[in-house]
Amino acid sequence: MARSGQTQNKREKEKKKLKKRKEKEAKKQERKENSNKGASFEDMIAYVDADGNLTDTPPDPSQKVEVDAEDIEIAIPKKEDRDYEEPETDTEGKVSFFDHSKGFGFIIGKTTGEKYFVHVSGLIDEIEENDKVSFELEQGMKGLNAVRVKRI
Repeated sequence: MARSGQTQNKREKEKKKLKKRKEKEAKKQERKENSNKGASFEDMIAYVDADGNLTDTPPDPSQKVEVDAEDIEIAIPKKEDRDYEEPETDTEGKVSFFDHSKGFGFIIGKTTGEKYFVHVSGLIDEIEENDKVSFELEQGMKGLNAVRVKRI
């Protein structure tokens, strides 16, 4: 007696494949039936409420706020428009930290007690930690920097 070319395992795999295809086709048909491609324009609109959340209800017109276009600033204010205080020109302080290998450190001002960044390019004399120094302040990118630093 000759055996069939298919084993029990192959038949089961074929049944599973056929079942998956039917399920996939049923899901596809369900999506087609429930799709809202022909929905009205009003159904597709989303509104933004006062808190910035999306909602399907239109906002209350009585809570509308008028904004002048001139009041909106998109860019950073120009340098001449900013409030700028002239830093002290010559001050004294103490070196709180200085790393010679990296070439920078910090000086604590004597009068204000604030920390100022100092770079090796702004030194006149060699400095070490705990040295008393005199320096001038310049506005840097991230704040005031100590320049023309001399040991006292």
